[in-house]
Amino acid sequence: MTRPSPAPPLLLAEAAQHLSQTDRDALHDLYLRGTPDNTLRAYERDLVYVTAWKAAAFDAPLDWPEAETVALRFILDHARDLSEAPLTDPARITAETLIDAGLRRQLTCPAPSTLDRRIASWRAFHGMRNLANPFEAPLVRQARAKARRAAARPPAPKSARPITRDLLEDLLATSGPGHRGLRDRALLLTGWASGGRRRSELTGLHRADIDLEDFEKSGVVWIRLIETKTTTKGDTPRLVLKGRAARALVAWIDAGKITGGPLFRAISKSNRVLKRGLAPEAVAHILRRLLVAAGYAPDHASPHGLRSGFLTQAALDGAPIQAAMRLSLHRSVSQAQRYYDDVDITENPATDLLD
Repeated sequence: MTRPSPAPPLLLAEAAQHLSQTDRDALHDLYLRGTPDNTLRAYERDLVYVTAWKAAAFDAPLDWPEAETVALRFILDHARDLSEAPLTDPARITAETLIDAGLRRQLTCPAPSTLDRRIASWRAFHGMRNLANPFEAPLVRQARAKARRAAARPPAPKSARPITRDLLEDLLATSGPGHRGLRDRALLLTGWASGGRRRSELTGLHRADIDLEDFEKSGVVWIRLIETKTTTKGDTPRLVLKGRAARALVAWIDAGKITGGPLFRAISKSNRVLKRGLAPEAVAHILRRLLVAAGYAPDHASPHGLRSGFLTQAALDGAPIQAAMRLSLHRSVSQAQRYYDDVDITENPATDLLD
């Protein structure tokens, strides 16, 4: 099944001028098929950001190739806390322009991973044009390394709290009636019970990815993920859904009359199932709504809590880590082990020596 993919932000340009239109189209198609959708979306967001940054900082469009001085200024502008800078500081003025445009959240120094990703995208844009990129210049590389060390911080958890079974039950109890309630229950249960799926993986599912052939006989639903963050197209194993989660997903498919297209869809104000699929950001909105309805703070947990909660609950219930990883599709045992370690330390008898 062919999935719609966003157009790449930049493609070929000068490097492809000598190609025929047929070859350009073939290369364009190859690019789309060979680049994950999440990467394409990140490219587009980063292109918008760096374009707006240069317009604000230099009152000029991007150049190809970009000047090393511009690359250096980009690093310097993002390597310090601008909330402490004078109001007349050019970097602060630029940042405030981006904040007003909704492209930057605050004046404080962005996370090193965010800056790394934007630089990686900018480098990729140069590669698409077959041009040397300015971030390879020795001074620019050294400045980036120094900025990374200066901004080093402990990695923040992706979710304030894991969504373990008890919290999941509270959320399910507040999901309500109608199509919206059916969808929300199916979304949460599918995301949690299939191994802790990422929100992009959930919203990327299509009806064709759900195999109900064994459901009537054994109550099992099979899920086919096209690809994940840790797997590639064609290498992702099928995942199994059983029990309540399988029944909730089938109930949503039947009630929504979903015979093709996106699996999880938007719901109109009149409780009508729309053809439009959910965006990844919608999962966070749904979760916040259910958290508030259940009496929690809206930031009590994030969508990543489905993933961390699945592994944490697996550890609490004594499931072998290899079995949990078979569903979570963690590539690294050490990453999955962290959730098990957090549980093990609380059960360690040495923590009760004073009691």
